[in-house]
Amino acid sequence: MIRKIIADGKSEVAFLKKLRERSIETDKKVTEIVSDIIENVRKNGDQAVRDYTLKFDGNLPKYYEVPRDVINDALEAADEEFVNALLDAIENISDFHNRQKTQSFIDPKDNGVILGQRVRGLERVGLYVPGGTAAYPSSVLMNAIPAKIAGVSEIIMVTPPLKDGTPNNDILVAAALCGVDRIFMAGGAQAIAALAYGTDEIPKVDKIVGPGNIFVATAKKMLYGTVDIDMVAGPSEILVLADNTANPAFVAADLMSQAEHDKLASAILITTSEELADKTMAEIETQIKELSRKDIIEKSLADFGVAIVCKTRDYAVELANEIAPEHLEVLMENPLEYIGKLDNAGSVFLGQYASEPLGDYFAGPNHVLPTSGTARFFSPLGVASFTKRSSFIYYTKEALEEAKDDIVLIAEKEGLTAHANAIKVRFKK
Repeated sequence: MIRKIIADGKSEVAFLKKLRERSIETDKKVTEIVSDIIENVRKNGDQAVRDYTLKFDGNLPKYYEVPRDVINDALEAADEEFVNALLDAIENISDFHNRQKTQSFIDPKDNGVILGQRVRGLERVGLYVPGGTAAYPSSVLMNAIPAKIAGVSEIIMVTPPLKDGTPNNDILVAAALCGVDRIFMAGGAQAIAALAYGTDEIPKVDKIVGPGNIFVATAKKMLYGTVDIDMVAGPSEILVLADNTANPAFVAADLMSQAEHDKLASAILITTSEELADKTMAEIETQIKELSRKDIIEKSLADFGVAIVCKTRDYAVELANEIAPEHLEVLMENPLEYIGKLDNAGSVFLGQYASEPLGDYFAGPNHVLPTSGTARFFSPLGVASFTKRSSFIYYTKEALEEAKDDIVLIAEKEGLTAHANAIKVRFKK
């Protein structure tokens, strides 16, 4: 099910190459389909969205925009324990993201020059939320809360209807608790295109966030530039960095917690203990028997799962940084010692009791994370993801006169004489 590799400088490198190749290219047929959908929605708006909903979901939803009283009714009828669990998670997520806020600043100089930066939230953001059996209320929390904290004026949610044409009530509950402003019953690439271009009924947004299938991800990628997006997300990933102090039952459970997402998900154990690797593999065989998504986990682990045994901790850390995983668990003795050594990861989970699902649902840091090695240069979704910044400059005549010769010199070096002239003209006698 999951193979074991003894690191020798070649075997692990070959596996990493295979790992990178799993999501390099989008299927050309998917790209063609999505391109046609985008163009149709751009031209025909809401009618195209409804036509695709009927085609892909089997029937039209009960309502295109979910009425506010339906949202309120869903919240009122929701299981009290579920609501309380969401409220506890919201408190933690809000507390963490409130610490990310960046202030505007103004910097007056002694010579009369005033420089500064203005930070404010985006005007309108679109939130895509999968529906049906793949409905994740936690995604609503992780996307809507930092947007609200950033000062986004309006959050527009799109989510596909259930088979009976109604919305998923768990999604409505999460949306109500997070202050989502409007909800439309539309999914797939057509919903992404509607948000990007705007229709008669669905407002045009400045940024689209939220997970989706390959058609949703491809649409977001193709429309980037027309609208901003959170990131191009690949299959889910977990890497567990462990030594002989780790509990193999914990390691096995955490590896499978991500493998169950997708047959393309990767679950990797890097350890300095071959005994731990063997015991973890045995634990997987035992625990998987009781799991509902057993078939997906087995396929994921067979294709993209591995236990890599390293001779030294330093090489184990080096490999972890090379992979740059979405989720990185450190089940090592004194795990806090590794914070400054692990440079490339979406989110780092430290210690035996910081299991990855803790980050997915409750702890506070965002669970929208870079995948496919992009943690080398991308960061998790956060408050900054929903802000825009503008700088401002004020100069007096005296301050510009002091700087004019340097400006003119640089402009003329670049052959931009009109730039130079815009400065010179202000001092002609």
